[in-house]
Amino acid sequence: GLCQVLEDSRAVLIAADVPPDGPFPQDEKIKDAYSHVVENTAFFGDVVLRFPKIVHHYFDRNSNWNSLIRWGIGFCNLTGVFEQGPHSQVLGLMAQELGISEKSPDYRNPFKTDHSEFFPSADALQKALREEEKRRKKEEKRKEIRKGPRISRSHLEL
Repeated sequence: GLCQVLEDSRAVLIAADVPPDGPFPQDEKIKDAYSHVVENTAFFGDVVLRFPKIVHHYFDRNSNWNSLIRWGIGFCNLTGVFEQGPHSQVLGLMAQELGISEKSPDYRNPFKTDHSEFFPSADALQKALREEEKRRKKEEKRKEIRKGPRISRSHLEL
């Protein structure tokens, strides 16, 4: 998966002693590793911001991911690839969301919407979804239940 690609790419870059703030590498294998780190770190950042609860569920339990993503963020920051443009904030927001860097007082996940007026917590949302699913299954079961024996007209010819 993503973390394996990051780990392999990190190993290639460290073995080749590639400085992130140095010139772009010319060797194909090193170029691929370099781009894999930049692309996958940014992709992971996007996933973190869009699905924070799911990512936290796995990320918080896996120290290897933590150190790998920390390294990826540091590498990307040093490359300067994300200094300008629409993705300039992704690394900082990702680091704050994951607790890698301290959250600034004005931190806000741009993809997080507040549904608290409808569902005070995600648990309430999950409960409502489960109840709706139970209700649907109950309706389907009601339709399936046959009431009494069926008598059909059959024409028997001798």
